[in-house]
Amino acid sequence: MSPSSTAGVAQPAAAAATHNFGLTTAEAKNVQRFLAEYWDYNDSIDGQLGTNSWKAMQRFLSGIWGYTGAIDGDPGTNTVKALQRMLAAQWGYTGAIDGDPGSGTQAAFKRFADS
Repeated sequence: MSPSSTAGVAQPAAAAATHNFGLTTAEAKNVQRFLAEYWDYNDSIDGQLGTNSWKAMQRFLSGIWGYTGAIDGDPGTNTVKALQRMLAAQWGYTGAIDGDPGSGTQAAFKRFADS
């Protein structure tokens, strides 16, 4: 199909960005259930950690876990650093608090999700 033949044809909407950081759908649903019970998550329990899941996670991470940024649902460096502090305190994360959701962060996040 040439570019001119697709003009005016509706294209499917891109899927919303999700940041499951290595969690399976079932594990992400566990996290969403936790967030729904305690941190005002009121969206679908669908196993896709999108903006609303991360807003609730940021509420959870604010305070004792040191997240002080905007509650914007973007799991950027500061969100990941706070997540790493929480995972280090209770879920066996031993890596650097560097904001990189690498394999060590993902393994500890899985332990949290499976608890």
